[in-house]
Amino acid sequence: MDKQKSIDLLNKAVAGELASTHQYMYFHFHCDDLGYDLLAKLFKRTAIDEMLHIEKLSERILFLKGDVEMVPSGGVQKIHDVKAMLEAAAAMETGTIADYNRWANECSQNEDSVSKQLFEELVAVEEEHYDRFDTEMDNLVKFGNHYLALQSIERSKSVFGGASDSSGSST
Repeated sequence: MDKQKSIDLLNKAVAGELASTHQYMYFHFHCDDLGYDLLAKLFKRTAIDEMLHIEKLSERILFLKGDVEMVPSGGVQKIHDVKAMLEAAAAMETGTIADYNRWANECSQNEDSVSKQLFEELVAVEEEHYDRFDTEMDNLVKFGNHYLALQSIERSKSVFGGASDSSGSST
């Protein structure tokens, strides 16, 4: 086994996961600011998953006696449109799935079955992420901006839900 080949692939994955974490947190901040709580939570939860991937990848790199390169690949895209956010997120997951499948095969050819297994495990999680983003895109197509308005209304209800006017009736 050529440990350096595996270390290089694992560090590429770390770079991609760091970039994804930054992007998803950017989307989280903007969705949260707009009152789209469900989408904000989806992006935040996905960013946390990506951080956990970084941890697993880093542990493997260190086990192989490599050094973890904590440099994200690419910068954050400044996307403010929710549909474009979801499309970008789905595209990122699709690219990651393809990379991890390819890298699992490379690790196998390099006789590194543990790194291969790690990439395969991560593919399954990335497919779940893709499915969530795809479902949200479908919701936007089906319901349009009404879907986003409902999320904002739900936040308003939770913030102001217990308020009543001076006559004692609920608002």
